[in-house]
Amino acid sequence: MTPAPDGRTIAGRISEEAAMADGELHDRATFHSMMECTKEDWQAIARAAAPHRGELPDRLIAHLMLLDNDHGGFAVDRLEHSLQTATRAHRDGRDEEYVVCALIHDIGDILCPAAHAELGAAILAPYVSEANHWMMDKHGVFQGYYFFQHIGLDRDMREQFRGHPHFEHCAQFCHLYDQNSFDPAYDSMPLSAFEPMLRRVTAAPKTSIYKREAA
Repeated sequence: MTPAPDGRTIAGRISEEAAMADGELHDRATFHSMMECTKEDWQAIARAAAPHRGELPDRLIAHLMLLDNDHGGFAVDRLEHSLQTATRAHRDGRDEEYVVCALIHDIGDILCPAAHAELGAAILAPYVSEANHWMMDKHGVFQGYYFFQHIGLDRDMREQFRGHPHFEHCAQFCHLYDQNSFDPAYDSMPLSAFEPMLRRVTAAPKTSIYKREAA
């Protein structure tokens, strides 16, 4: 849930307002169509959602664990590739946001294999910079520079984005950290080492339609 301009979450402020309101509080919304909804309904929804705030990192970690032992024919499994990519970025001095992007970049491999890059980018879009979001969203095309020629595709597909302000940012990510992170002998950091970074990066969205603009 997003922070309100005064520092409280919107859910927290709604809950406080509800607690001070006269009358009986709803346990849950009563509407069957949103055309019928009331402020009291949304106060009930906010109260129900409040205990679950902050669970996104747990869900992301749980999904990353689904990549464990899923090799897909590669020399390392998909979790190790993710950890290795993030470890290389971290050891190269990249900031936490970038490292978390490296960790999550292939999280869509098994849930959305036909558009895995776009899925990871969508998950982190509210929490990361425009440059890092674009890097995640387009890294599948840019990674193709290293292998598309072997599967009948155009390895220069990324050239359609030549001139974009984030072209080099994405190309560098793939070259330095992604395309070379299939080494079974590499000493990757464990997933637990990245958990605090993941929690900090996803603690509050930078952009969201649900985030109120500061007055």
